Amino acid sequence: MKLIETGIPGLVIIEPKVHGDSRGFFKELWNASRYASIKLPESFRQSNVSSSQAGVLRGLHYQFPNEQGKLVSVLKGRIFDVAVDIRVDSPTFKQWAGVELSAENHRQLYVPEGFAHGFCVLGDGALMNYLCTTEFDASSDAALAWDDPDIAVKWPEGEFNLSDKDRQAPKLGDIAPENLPRMAL
Repeated sequence: MKLIETGIPGLVIIEPKVHGDSRGFFKELWNASRYASIKLPESFRQSNVSSSQAGVLRGLHYQFPNEQGKLVSVLKGRIFDVAVDIRVDSPTFKQWAGVELSAENHRQLYVPEGFAHGFCVLGDGALMNYLCTTEFDASSDAALAWDDPDIAVKWPEGEFNLSDKDRQAPKLGDIAPENLPRMAL
């Protein structure tokens, strides 16, 4: 397994070891001991599968106050995956990183608690798996404008298919600081 730093502490790209031959491949999506050795959570509380069509952009989503970290993998297709540090007391507040994740490159992105997360589909569609550090909490569910100019994510060019929730999400500057996460003590 190879760990790639993004420049934002805690937000990392993982390249799992892939065992492949002419018949296909095998890889671990998560291994408690191995991932703990690179300082990722040793346990997850929920596993989700997400399917999205061409042109879909989802996000930027987060949970507060019941924050949620995510280990994101693509099972089919490819995406441009983005995480934004929205912890108001963080030295990397408002900084973001983006990476292409695909079934072919096998990369994963670990998005820590306190970050907003989103992605857009590249190509015909994508099937994704998320391992989550906490269970989904509808009362903590929140979104941030995907096109907030103060964050300035450089999304790939294209027309995006957005949900009403994502189309109407507030800009970060319009969210009261007490309604945003803080760094863990």
